[in-house]
Amino acid sequence: MFADFGEACCRVTKDSVAASAGTLLSFRPWQRMLLQHVLARRPDGRLRHRQALVGVARKNGKSALGAVVGLGGLVLGPQGGEVYSCAADKEQARIVFGTARRMVELDPELSELLKLYRDAIEFPKTGSVYRVLSAEAFTKEGLNPHQVVFDEVHAQPNRELWDVMALAMGARPEPLMIGITTAGVRSDSTGNDSLCYGMYQYGKRVAQGEIDDPSFFMAWWEPKDSAADFRDPSTWREANPGFDDLVSAEDFASMVLRTPEAEYRTKRCNQWVATGEAWLPTGAWEDCEEPQAIPDGAEVVLGFDGSYNNDSTALVVVQPGERPHLDVVECWEKPATADDTWKVSIFDVEKKIREACRRWRVREIACDPARWARTMEALELEGLPVVEYPQSPERMVPATQRFYEAVLNKTLSHSGDSRLARHVGNCVLRVNQRGAQLSKETKTSPRKIDLAVAAVMALDRASQRPEEDPIPFAIWGR
Repeated sequence: MFADFGEACCRVTKDSVAASAGTLLSFRPWQRMLLQHVLARRPDGRLRHRQALVGVARKNGKSALGAVVGLGGLVLGPQGGEVYSCAADKEQARIVFGTARRMVELDPELSELLKLYRDAIEFPKTGSVYRVLSAEAFTKEGLNPHQVVFDEVHAQPNRELWDVMALAMGARPEPLMIGITTAGVRSDSTGNDSLCYGMYQYGKRVAQGEIDDPSFFMAWWEPKDSAADFRDPSTWREANPGFDDLVSAEDFASMVLRTPEAEYRTKRCNQWVATGEAWLPTGAWEDCEEPQAIPDGAEVVLGFDGSYNNDSTALVVVQPGERPHLDVVECWEKPATADDTWKVSIFDVEKKIREACRRWRVREIACDPARWARTMEALELEGLPVVEYPQSPERMVPATQRFYEAVLNKTLSHSGDSRLARHVGNCVLRVNQRGAQLSKETKTSPRKIDLAVAAVMALDRASQRPEEDPIPFAIWGR
């Protein structure tokens, strides 16, 4: 519906490689498919999604697409509708809104239907309005939007405006908030995950089936191989659905010669580029993937990194050998819908450890005794091979180095578990007087790394010769 509206009434606002200014839009198949997914409907006829994140590299027609969505929400929306263009600052927000305003000026039919103001477009027939807003969220209380178009979500200084607008839409029967963006920074002004990166990770978990949330939709164009050569035209094509159509192939070839790799990957390949503190080189973890399960009855080492509440608890398994193999036994993470009283179930953790010990011949259970000392003591009394592994620099620095070298040299393999990949990708290195060890990007970051930490511990123990039981002896008296 929005695609048909766009092609019937909305016009190109600037001369480009795709078309001349003033000509009617002609949506490409990928754009039509995108709109169909974003605006998909449930069996009862209402919109399926309440929030959507669309990630695509620069110059792929994001502003025009956002403008069509905004105008479509105004003209095709409900009586008394409210549509808003939002961004980190008003000038950024004006880009999509300004494109929509110019589309109205260029089209006789829209010009007759709609009234233009500096910061608003009104549809008198339905009493609906389309306005432009910036990130000063405290001034937005009292709004009642049915549709919001967020431009460049990655630039939001925090998630306040997004949350304010989401709350404001609560009374609408078919609300839709769509963010259109490129990749950007991982952390916001508070030191936590940026709004966009948090949504990106959430979207990946929804897509991979880790979270069941049909109200959230994400489409993200990026290279399939995160380590793909950023200078290769095939990489550009994967990340740019409008490559050599909406965006010039010659421009890519020219700019790659004088643009830093990190910036090029972010803006032109739509990748979240690791910072200088990143742990593993791009693509190194993926290169070690060998999807296979550890057979029942095999000798293994378990690694356990436990939390108490509002974090994650991880249990991984390593099969020792010439090329050790890693897999995830279980990971307990706070559900997105849980409040701050959520806690890891001690019963579930103990049950899963016992099950692992029945499934495999467990040589050791490497565990940091902090917080879980009582559980580990109880399991040890049952005869399970618990080994204390305090996460001190003395242990973690050499263990981290061992793990790093194994990944780079491909002398370990892993099953490809998406949760483990996410935790590994969330790690950075913190350097102290003894060397570097794993850490979160910031102390308050909500990104989990516990599976990675447990994997480092387990590999360290699996790579060492098992401790032999002491030979009993006696001293005889006279």
